[in-house]
Amino acid sequence: MIEISCDPARLDAALIHDFLCHHSHWARGISRATVDRSLAHSLCFGAYDGHHQVGLARVVTDRATFAWLADVFVLEARRGERIGAALMDAVIAHPDLQGLRRFCLVTRTAPALYAAYGFTPLAAPEIWMERFDAEVYSRTA
Repeated sequence: MIEISCDPARLDAALIHDFLCHHSHWARGISRATVDRSLAHSLCFGAYDGHHQVGLARVVTDRATFAWLADVFVLEARRGERIGAALMDAVIAHPDLQGLRRFCLVTRTAPALYAAYGFTPLAAPEIWMERFDAEVYSRTA
């Protein structure tokens, strides 16, 4: 039975860092210090099988108007068990994430999962801007 928890004390920061640094395409090479800082300043949802963490969803938010869903993953050995859906059910139901004007994410691997939760392509992509530094983690390693 998978349990979803927002208790920051349960997060396995070493496991999260290993996954993001070595197994993700979006945060390859990220430092442990950066991961620790991101976890400390986000609303994190851990997926657990007993005492073992098997997945994560991290939400960067002001808990009033805006949220950004980031770093969603399920360990490869546990994929196909609907753990990602359980994480998303918990994210969407969380009381601090209700009534937001905008809830965003970026994905290239799971658009169907997020579409099932009401996420759509940007309504006005022409007004969005970003500062993107694809090499930041490799330069700071």
